[in-house]
Amino acid sequence: MALASRAAHILVASNRGPVSYAVGDDGTLTSRRGGGGLVSGLSAIGPDAGAVWVCAALSDADREAVRRGVAEPGTRMIAVEPEVFEAAYNGIANSVLWFVHHLLYQTPLEPAFDEDFRRQWAAYERYNAAFADALAEEAAPGAAVLVQDYHLALVPALLRERRPDLRIGHFSHTPWAPPDYFRLLPDDVAARVLEGILGADRAAFLTRRWADAFAACCVSVLGASLSEDGRSVVHRGRTTRLGVHGLGADGDFLRERAHREDVGERISVLRSEVGPGRKLIVRVDRTELSKNIVRGLLAYRLLLHDHPGWRSRVVHVAFAYPSRQDLALYRDYTAEVFRLAAEINAEFGTGDWLPVILKVDDDFPRSLAAYRLADVALVNPIRDGMNLVAKEVPVVSDHGVALVLSREAGAHAELADDAIVVNPYDISATAAALNTALTMPEAERAARTKRLADAATALPPTRWFLDQLEALRA
Repeated sequence: MALASRAAHILVASNRGPVSYAVGDDGTLTSRRGGGGLVSGLSAIGPDAGAVWVCAALSDADREAVRRGVAEPGTRMIAVEPEVFEAAYNGIANSVLWFVHHLLYQTPLEPAFDEDFRRQWAAYERYNAAFADALAEEAAPGAAVLVQDYHLALVPALLRERRPDLRIGHFSHTPWAPPDYFRLLPDDVAARVLEGILGADRAAFLTRRWADAFAACCVSVLGASLSEDGRSVVHRGRTTRLGVHGLGADGDFLRERAHREDVGERISVLRSEVGPGRKLIVRVDRTELSKNIVRGLLAYRLLLHDHPGWRSRVVHVAFAYPSRQDLALYRDYTAEVFRLAAEINAEFGTGDWLPVILKVDDDFPRSLAAYRLADVALVNPIRDGMNLVAKEVPVVSDHGVALVLSREAGAHAELADDAIVVNPYDISATAAALNTALTMPEAERAARTKRLADAATALPPTRWFLDQLEALRA
């Protein structure tokens, strides 16, 4: 298949695209399409809209597809040198920008920005420039371009230099760090990241809190000014409007998918593992440092210690799917999750009761099964741009669920009124919140669940995407 024609009127740019490739034993390339909010959004505009998705070649098979000139309709895959991708993706995006926005550094020891950082930063610049070049080539005059996330923070300004005729938007799926923490970055790098996003006509975020933090960084680092309503940043004669789009759950898809046969099979297995008559505290996360799985386990252990009546009557079902295992810090964190779960089971478990059921192999139908059965959903991130698990569980719950929710999750802005809100660092308060959730009257739990589900589906992925597109074109 030939590359997409160079006349796209709508373009999306993201590190990970909608398709990936595999090479068979005979050398044949096969493709696999993924899902998610952007895929749903692009499908909503129809096949005749002239849309192209520009993404990175993430694997050797992806790079082979680019080398052969193979592409799915409506996609443009970029293959940079593997060492450049590694330095840009793991060295800068995931080990610096992610850490800054999620406040993850142990500042007595890190960060330390040395010559190795500068080498990685140069790769990040090259990576962003490759995206800007591809978008400039693909875009029709006056096209709308939606650039996604911290991997591509420099793209809007670079693309503006190449194609000033385009309407450019940038969306941040992560939190945004407050100025004092953002300024951990070297001064020139902090300025480059902000000026990169300010190259867009519109910069959008998941919550007003993150948008306000970005604006505050622009003022603090760049000396930019804000409009009277705080909804636009003015810098060097250009105005970038700020937007907020709180991505919601796809209720129709989740309800249908949660009642397929494979989910029913996993419900039977899970019930057998848990045992009859026991309540379920459920969490579903990646083993990402910001998800706070370890403190969640510590809070559960404290619950069993302080409220011994729950022993043998509750099970913590923890699905912790591997994330970024090519980074040593993430491997160590995953090992600590394993260690602590085993410690709790050894301390409190009996012959017929396993207090913690920990699963680390990714299984979406099993996650949906746990959603349906959960009495309590524990979502306690240190910091999270949104957290869709908090929105998905109430949507598919069979009998109502009590949501224990970190105030540092973006979802807090929409769900706080009907959740039990916790400080994610306070293990004692989280243990108390779990007890409150487990003892919540059935009628109250059902009423809260309905309101949570309504709020969670207020801006489904298709509408979320189209709202951004319409706002950019306005």
